[in-house]
Amino acid sequence: MKAVILAGGFGTRISEESYLKPKPMVEIGGMPILWHIMKGYHAYGIDEFIICAGYKQNVIKEWFANYFIYTSDITFDFAKGNEIIVHNKHAENWQVTVVDTGLNTMTGGRIKKICDYVEGETFCLTYGDAVANVNVDELIKFHRSHGKCLTLTAVGLAQHKGVLDIDNTNTVTAFREKNESDNAFINGGFMVCNPEIFNFLDNDETVFEQEPMSKLVEKGELKSFYHSGFWQCMDTKREKDKLEMLWKSGKAPWKVW
Repeated sequence: MKAVILAGGFGTRISEESYLKPKPMVEIGGMPILWHIMKGYHAYGIDEFIICAGYKQNVIKEWFANYFIYTSDITFDFAKGNEIIVHNKHAENWQVTVVDTGLNTMTGGRIKKICDYVEGETFCLTYGDAVANVNVDELIKFHRSHGKCLTLTAVGLAQHKGVLDIDNTNTVTAFREKNESDNAFINGGFMVCNPEIFNFLDNDETVFEQEPMSKLVEKGELKSFYHSGFWQCMDTKREKDKLEMLWKSGKAPWKVW
């Protein structure tokens, strides 16, 4: 199964870092948060990735083009015409496709543009700015058990994100914006999508979390997988610093590899 990662936004709320690079390339422990997300999927046997790039997409492409250099010892022999010798190469057996989905494309439009790359198969989907210790095997197993179009991971947090209402069969009955009285489940990403999801996506202006989600709710095609473990997004410098501190402690909860 492939994993699709949304990595094209501007990251305006963490502009201290994102004015130089896309938010998924902001580093935790010296490696982009995108790498941490991919390592998490890799721990469950997923090694094919499709990156929905946009803002400063060249930074993502260049990083992966040079990934083996970052993870290996290198000899540059200028006496032999700039010959490069790679020693002790350490790189995961990943296949990474970076797709330029447009600078101003919304989330639904970005997903729509990678339709051909998933080749009609069920796929994982998540945001490129949040890490978690979600059990991906159990998530996929749950998705396959109910046969609906989309499963998302529901995370219970003090509310400042979009809100999910879920009934006792794990069906999402409402997908709405936050309000001050909420202390509810949120969409934590880490989704599994059937290929029929593309039928709910119209164009570049489609915001995945709005009309497509609402239509899925109306049709009873949206299920939730409850995750009670660690989940943390990186929307702000404070959240980045929190993740950095956890990584430096040697006890990062999302490090399942």
